[in-house]
Amino acid sequence: MAVADTQLYAKVSNKHRNKSTSALLEPLLAKGFPAHIAQKALAATGQRTIEDAAKWLHSHCNDPSLDDPIPQEYALYLCPTGRLHNHLQEFWKESKRQCGKNRAHEIFPHITLCDFFTCEDQKVELLYDTLKRVGDSFSQSFPPSISLSLHSSTSYLGFFIGDSHANILKDFALAFSSEASALADCHVKPCLKQLHLTLAHKFYPHHQKTLEQLAKCINPAETCQWVAALYSRDMRFVHYQTLRALFQYKPQNIDELMINAGDFVYVDPTQQSDVSEGWVIGTSHRTGCRGFIPENYTERANESDTWVKHREYVFVTALRLFTQTENEPNVKLNGEVHNPSMSRSVTNILSLQNATLRRGVLVMRHGERVDQIFGKSWLQQCLTADGKYYRADLNFPSTLPKRKDSVKHFECDPPLSCCGIFQSKLIGEALLDQKVIVSYVYSSPALRCVQTAQHVLQGLKLDQKVKIRVEPGLFEWTKWEASRVIPNFMTVTELAEASYKIDTSYR
Repeated sequence: MAVADTQLYAKVSNKHRNKSTSALLEPLLAKGFPAHIAQKALAATGQRTIEDAAKWLHSHCNDPSLDDPIPQEYALYLCPTGRLHNHLQEFWKESKRQCGKNRAHEIFPHITLCDFFTCEDQKVELLYDTLKRVGDSFSQSFPPSISLSLHSSTSYLGFFIGDSHANILKDFALAFSSEASALADCHVKPCLKQLHLTLAHKFYPHHQKTLEQLAKCINPAETCQWVAALYSRDMRFVHYQTLRALFQYKPQNIDELMINAGDFVYVDPTQQSDVSEGWVIGTSHRTGCRGFIPENYTERANESDTWVKHREYVFVTALRLFTQTENEPNVKLNGEVHNPSMSRSVTNILSLQNATLRRGVLVMRHGERVDQIFGKSWLQQCLTADGKYYRADLNFPSTLPKRKDSVKHFECDPPLSCCGIFQSKLIGEALLDQKVIVSYVYSSPALRCVQTAQHVLQGLKLDQKVKIRVEPGLFEWTKWEASRVIPNFMTVTELAEASYKIDTSYR
């Protein structure tokens, strides 16, 4: 183990670990995940949804560090939104084009309120509660606009915060750090020096005038709504470079890394000296696995590209809003968190669709499948010695449909779990609530997709009226190319005999 890794382990190994009763944690425990791993997945995905955490766990099934006790690092930033944010982003883009990338481009525009600190996975929710309480207490005194003055030197360009407003922000940061430190048993350090919003940092001195001219185009008094946002990052890779995969790469050797286009890879520059030219060795952000990848398949990414936004408190003059995640804008006006259900999210989308479209196509993926939860060997857990199926866990389907060939073909053509069936019915009920009329249904021949379509129709109360058209062209055939194992699907006749509402005349 490297010295740096040893120090990280020592930093967290002596902390007392408590169990959490998070509403998101219980469903993951019910699916069979160990508590410490489920909590790690929730922390790594910002505790947004069970689906996000389950997807993370599935992606990290081969992660050798999955059992490591190292938590995430958290920081509290004050971020601009609205027109000021748009002008800052334009400056980011233009300064990079004219002067090249500098240190400021690694992170989005922000004012640091609290430096990065560690917090145990099971105590992260206490940080959310603290942010809301402290935000509520400062919402009335928070300035309608923050005073910003431009400051420039040979290696730094940015806005300094006026003293009167800076004092309010420092008091807010101090209140958050004090309460978070006490409740979550972590050491939170507020920023009490000169508060600033960096525009450029560590650039070439001869670029100073160009950057100053670009910065003068930003109106610091522009309309802006400020947001106190809690971010996290993986503390193991703080000093690594972050690469973004441009193309998919399938390993040709056992020591190579599987990457998809858009994946992020952490690379330690100090470990590349013995690597063959044209290659780098790194760790995948998506899977946690480590291996070699061709360097020309990647490009440099920004440091903050792999950070996770957890919660934010929006300071508004007239209202107080506490938004749960950056992708869930539905909130209560009294600052309480609003957790829209899956069906309600679908309802909001369809309300817009019905207002603008006379006819449309709804595209969806299948519900939760058993091999995602119980692994590739799920079928072995459910077969008796004489090859008969039995329900080994309540999330397994009660029965499997009859098929003429071997039951072992379900291994490559898995059914939905009970949770997947429930998800599908909920979607159908959401469509029914919005009075959506479904005329035709097309499904991949995969059993999980046929089942999803069937239960969506049941939720719509159309399972006796609309039949499913099995379309082989909807299956992701190229996904199976690497393993060379093409699933042996049930025939249309077998599906119909198993009580699925199949249109047997469709070709």
